[in-house]
Amino acid sequence: MIADFNAYSYLLQHDIKPSVQRLAIVNYLYEHRTHPTADEIYEGLLDEIPTLSKTTVYNTLNLFQQQAAVLALTIDDKNVRFDIDTSDHAHFKCLNCGKVFDVPAVLNSVTSVTLEQGFLVTEKHLYLKGYCSSCNNLSK
Repeated sequence: MIADFNAYSYLLQHDIKPSVQRLAIVNYLYEHRTHPTADEIYEGLLDEIPTLSKTTVYNTLNLFQQQAAVLALTIDDKNVRFDIDTSDHAHFKCLNCGKVFDVPAVLNSVTSVTLEQGFLVTEKHLYLKGYCSSCNNLSK
């Protein structure tokens, strides 16, 4: 990921015009690597920006996704979660606590197989579900 994160530069690199709200949302995503939902981001920023609306958060996240500045994760049946780490990696969701973790993975092998068959890959997602180490240890 980015060593010295600069939200302003990050937005410009993705052709997004910086604004107070956009800077706050991208900083929140950088500082909270918990794969938050739009509602969690809204709640997390409301004290800092009392005039922030849920619509602004949703529209901003849609823009970030369109500009490849974030990944939208549909690992959860109820909520879309957002990840600022756009590198190739998988996600693991604990069925007990509901936390979503990053998992290192090589997704290029699947892409090369589909390309050989003439498909055009525009997105790659690998979702794993089970029990995280904390929850798995509780059942023992």
